[in-house]
Amino acid sequence: MKSVNKVILLGNVGKEPEVKFTPNGTAVAKFSLATNERFKDKSGEFQERTEWHNIIAWQRLAEIVGEYVKKGNKIYVEGRIQTSSWEDKTSGEKKYRTEIVINDLVLLSGRGEGGGEARPRAASDSAASMDQRPPQADEAPQHAQITDEDIPF
Repeated sequence: MKSVNKVILLGNVGKEPEVKFTPNGTAVAKFSLATNERFKDKSGEFQERTEWHNIIAWQRLAEIVGEYVKKGNKIYVEGRIQTSSWEDKTSGEKKYRTEIVINDLVLLSGRGEGGGEARPRAASDSAASMDQRPPQADEAPQHAQITDEDIPF
């Protein structure tokens, strides 16, 4: 039987991403992402609950996170949930950490604070950051003029 481990989150970056490199040079980025839920309590009053998610990105996606993702940005991520455990060195207690290992990221904020225009979209298997803005006028391809002399018949 097939199983599925897929997480989709849309939220705000809680702190500046921390990018480090493993001894063999692989980039890894870690940051927190806040998602909000609004609901009515038993008395009919609206309440808001914030859930904090630990996000981790690897390789080229980690580099893109370090370059483009900033505290406060609204982002969309896809990935998988992963829980790791270890023994606390001082107390000997077993500790757990749940992270979302992302493989896709879409920045929903602009390069400035809180802009609404989508900018780079990145996937871990892509070779480079994708800037999805349309080309500017000076970047548009140049088309040669065709005259009657260019037509062979």
